[in-house]
Parts: sequence; structure tokens; C-alpha cells
Amino acid sequence: MARKQNDDLLIEDELTAAFLNDDTLTSDNMGTAVAVDANWEDSEEEFPGQLAVDVYETDDKLVVKARTAGVNKEELDVSISDGILTISGTLSSGDETDATNWHIQECYWGEFSRTLALPVSVKEDEVEAVLKDGVLTIRFNKIRQEAAKKIQVQ
Repeated sequence: MARKQNDDLLIEDELTAAFLNDDTLTSDNMGTAVAVDANWEDSEEEFPGQLAVDVYETDDKLVVKARTAGVNKEELDVSISDGILTISGTLSSGDETDATNWHIQECYWGEFSRTLALPVSVKEDEVEAVLKDGVLTIRFNKIRQEAAKKIQVQ
């Protein structure tokens, strides 16, 4: 990314530095600032995993989809209050072996949670949630917004 003399935009390294302390930055072999957590191997997962979602609208519905493969309906908690949707649960590997030597561990097992503000007004008491083939689909009826009325100024 080239930078001109009077450019007000932050370049990537400056943006990274704006959000991180100098203690957490080091340079890679290309001179790019890289965030480093010295205790990453020693720290246990303190926060539940983040659930990825897709949110889209149709003419009359707001739809939220989340991939929840391996989660039973009984292990899901879906709630809404004042336009804030929360989906949480537990993803169990089903394998309780005492592994002593992991070669690859990419799958997340354990608690997950996602809270998001819905982008449009919905009828919170008119909702359908279905778990099928590992996909949680939540459909809300949208509240129709009236078109703005022209006000005559006198």
C-alpha cells in the first residue's frame, strides 16, 4: 500500500498499532507489525467460541442462519429481547478419550455464543426456529415500516 505525503488514511501497520499496545507488536520477516501474545500456549480458552451467522431479508421475513452441525436441539438456547438475538449452546465432540499427543486440532468443541442486534424491526412473538441437517434457521416476521408522510409546512 503506497502512501502519499498528505494522505489522511492510516496504513495497515499504523491501524494495527492504534488498537494494540507497543508491547504486543513485533515485526515479521517482511517488516509488517504483527500482534503477539506471549502466553498464547499457556492460556486456556476464557471466552465461548463465536458462532458464525448469515442474516438476510426477504420481502416479509428476516432470516438468521447458523451452522450448528453436531449440536442437539436440547443443547441450543435461542432467545430474543428488544431486537437482540442470542444463540448459545455446547458442541460436544462425542469422544472423551484422554489424548496425550495431538497432531492436528482444528475443530472447536465446547460452549459457543453469538449475540447480535437485528438490523430491522421484527415481531418477536412470531418466530420460527428449525434445526435441520446441522443448520439452525430462525425466521422472523418483519414489522412493516410505514412510508414517511409529507408534512405541510405553513
